[in-house]
Amino acid sequence: MKRGVAYAGVAGAMWGMVLMVPQLLPEFSPVLLSCARFVLFGVISLVLAIPLRQTLRTLTLGDLWMLMRLSVIGNLIYFICLVAAIQRLGVAPASLIVGVLPLTITLYGRHDSGAIALSRLAGPLGLILAGMLCINLQTFAVEPGAMADKFVGVLYALGALLSWTWYAVHNSRYLKQSGHFDSHQWSVFCGVATGVFSLLLVAAIWLWQPAQLQVEAPAGRWNLFWLYSLGSALFGSWLAALLWNAASKRMPLTMSGQLIVFETLFALLYAFIWRQSGPSVLEAAAIVLVIGGVCWSMRQHEPQRAVSVA
Repeated sequence: MKRGVAYAGVAGAMWGMVLMVPQLLPEFSPVLLSCARFVLFGVISLVLAIPLRQTLRTLTLGDLWMLMRLSVIGNLIYFICLVAAIQRLGVAPASLIVGVLPLTITLYGRHDSGAIALSRLAGPLGLILAGMLCINLQTFAVEPGAMADKFVGVLYALGALLSWTWYAVHNSRYLKQSGHFDSHQWSVFCGVATGVFSLLLVAAIWLWQPAQLQVEAPAGRWNLFWLYSLGSALFGSWLAALLWNAASKRMPLTMSGQLIVFETLFALLYAFIWRQSGPSVLEAAAIVLVIGGVCWSMRQHEPQRAVSVA
């Protein structure tokens, strides 16, 4: 269990760093940032898949169907929505909205082994909803910018929240049910599938919306774009997914779901360092309420875990 928590913490630190990329490269579209990251992730995974040729032959149609859905929903759709939200709201508000993941994963996976009664989540849910109110007050009443653009940003953040909730639950369930792949193998196969669908998306955009792939930026910015995309692919996709899959196999879904809070914590830390200022009053209140709600939910899980082990 402790090793699983450590794996989840390191994965969260890497994912939090990836959330800074859209803030650092605002001139590049969400689709372009996502496709570059995941095409490179696919290339890395393809190289890593070479020693796994024998294991590749054991993939069933069910495995391929699950890999396709995880790649499209949990990687492409999630990251496109998240990038769009960050570019409209900033890292802190977007990461706080997506920071509700621990609770949404617990709610969605409540029928899994180790799940806790929904009645015990009323308190944590109340705190998290209060935190969401604070961050939306900060976004709409305090931060400058067009109201319509902010509203669209919130919708994108909610889209990211829903897609990764689905991904986390179904990925964890499938890893435990299949049993014939380890964390590394599953991460590699998912990376190859994500790369394939990213290439298909790029091809479709090139045919029907080529302007979406054209960005007027100096060579130095393009160099940063490819550098950040490679770093996101290597550390934020392959290595973080490997660590997260390893964590998921070592603990119940309702426990591993809570540990996604590490991504929110690290994203907030990086965002405040980057803008060289601490949180506002409303941001601080949102952080305390959301993290408090998640921690309360984790403590609610502990007695249930003790009973299930007994």
